Amino acid sequence: MSMTETQAPAPKAAKVRNILFIMADQLRWEYLGCAGHKTIRTPTIDALAARGVRFTNAYAQAAVCGPSRMSFYTGLSVANHGSTWNGVPLPIGTPTMGSYLRAMGLRVAVAGKTHMTADRDGAARLGLDGVIGVQEREAGFEPYCRDDGLHPSKLVSADLAYNRYLNAHGYDGANPWHDYANSATGPNGEILSGWSMRHANLPARVDRRHAETPWMTDQAIRFIEEQGDNPWCLHLSYIKPHWPYMAPSPYHDLYGPADLSPPARSEAERKKPHPVYEAFMRHEEGRNFSKQVVRDRVVPTYMGLITQIDDELERLFAALVVAGRMADTLVVFTSDHGDYLGDHWLGEKELFHDPSVKIPLIIAGPGVAEGVVEDRLVGATDLLPSFIEALGGAAPMHALDGLSLTPLLGGPEPETQWRDSIVSELDYGWRQARRDLGLKPDEARGWMLRTERWKYIAYLGFRPQLFDLENDPDELEDLGEDGRHAGIRDEMRSRMFDWFARRKNRRTLSDDAVEARTATWKSRGIIFGEW
Repeated sequence: MSMTETQAPAPKAAKVRNILFIMADQLRWEYLGCAGHKTIRTPTIDALAARGVRFTNAYAQAAVCGPSRMSFYTGLSVANHGSTWNGVPLPIGTPTMGSYLRAMGLRVAVAGKTHMTADRDGAARLGLDGVIGVQEREAGFEPYCRDDGLHPSKLVSADLAYNRYLNAHGYDGANPWHDYANSATGPNGEILSGWSMRHANLPARVDRRHAETPWMTDQAIRFIEEQGDNPWCLHLSYIKPHWPYMAPSPYHDLYGPADLSPPARSEAERKKPHPVYEAFMRHEEGRNFSKQVVRDRVVPTYMGLITQIDDELERLFAALVVAGRMADTLVVFTSDHGDYLGDHWLGEKELFHDPSVKIPLIIAGPGVAEGVVEDRLVGATDLLPSFIEALGGAAPMHALDGLSLTPLLGGPEPETQWRDSIVSELDYGWRQARRDLGLKPDEARGWMLRTERWKYIAYLGFRPQLFDLENDPDELEDLGEDGRHAGIRDEMRSRMFDWFARRKNRRTLSDDAVEARTATWKSRGIIFGEW
């Protein structure tokens, strides 16, 4: 059932003309003041939640950057869009947020990260070039200022806009992204790379005004100012708090070990873990984040990067007000996935514990009720149909896997019962865990089905996992082999099969069109079976 801090007031009588779709990369769902974190300072995001709806059970459709984002952008499950991991191209021609909203008259652009990999083979086969070709290669967005944020010196592009910006502000070298924005200075003036987490407690070599987060905010403000009264959708996609965990002064030491929440993990988890879970624990990031010294050095910086985003959002929202666009702009704040940070003896993300797969989601603006905390299960695929409806359009639900959030934002309650489960997916074919388990790339697959009480996880070729979220909210006791819960596992497996069976696979023709054509062959002169 839905829970609210206050009784939802009537929706605000204004019309959405613009959408500001903000995403912070690798931001955990509970690392916000409004989500209950006891020490982090996020007053701007907290204020956004106070004037809108904050969802407490929002889930990514994959806890990896690329596939998660493609689900946000297409409104499709990973199984349906096919971009299953970072670097897997989104099939050319897949309808996206850009193509849907652009058809409604909006300029649709990105400032920041998409992690989109272009289907260049498909584009070449179809002869796509020009503006349409660019949009297809950019997940449907106009690349106003795309920057995916990870630029090792071996791979950095000479045309990287952020590096040109840093060079113009006196930071020399071919890759100031690394040498200044994501590195510190050693005692003898040497560069201490942010790729090494041992340096996370040191200030980045860049002035706070020139760090990635304010630079990206500058691009968003510039975009909004350029639009005048024309409608737009801007995807402002911050790179941080994703690693490298480096923050400029003063954000590098706003927090210390005393500000950390204790890790959600137990020794029992390591005694007889699930084989896939055990293989991930052996990864370097899992071994290192299991050490308290690593958490003490990294997590405070992670928190500082979040507060820096909050400060920049204050500046962005002020610019939105000055531009006269706050009153007609739907503002959405979320992330693509979380970060284990040592919980469950893991680092990074990918698996299905809440620190990894659960995400923050706040929506505020015209037509949205204020001060509501919504507990129903929602997902990344729900945003695209919600955007279309907020702009006054009819979402093509035959072509989308999500549900419109309109009924949960202050509109009429849904005509049918809201979903009682949500699914996330994983392709871990690129990870060493897959080799350690002796699997072929196409065998490294997993799925999570979460209900109000239970979380069921199935890995191809292995026993399932089961967690009782009512009695074990930290997911410390795996009931996947507990004989007392065999019935629950059977029920959850059946629910997962039902999800597979009901996935939409006819996306080019609506149900209404099918209904109109049903049993019309003879009336159209097509006769079969007649004696």
